[in-house]
Amino acid sequence: QVQLVESGGGLVQAGGSLRLSCAASGSIASINVMHWYRQTPKKERELVAFIRSDDSTTYADSVKGRFTVSRDNAKNTVYLQMNNLKPEDTGVYYCYAQLRRVGVVVWQAYWGQGTQVTVSA
Repeated sequence: QVQLVESGGGLVQAGGSLRLSCAASGSIASINVMHWYRQTPKKERELVAFIRSDDSTTYADSVKGRFTVSRDNAKNTVYLQMNNLKPEDTGVYYCYAQLRRVGVVVWQAYWGQGTQVTVSA
């Protein structure tokens, strides 16, 4: 069994910061890309940022310059440092990982359960 568990969400005032973590656990052989998505009541789930196995990164235009995605391969963990938060950043943040389990040759997709981020004006 593989699990992704997010943490670090909470309530913060506009202009504040939060750091989200997503730890993958289980019989993991290798992790390829790791993504952060967010879901708001008004929008479909949107891609916020992702980081590839070579540590290259991509960001949504709405978060460029404010959010930073990073990973710790030794801990199978991806982070999202969110600075200068805005009320429109409010939503449930989900992590996603494409990985291979031990003894399995194909890449498989896994999602975390989500963590709530609320930014007050």
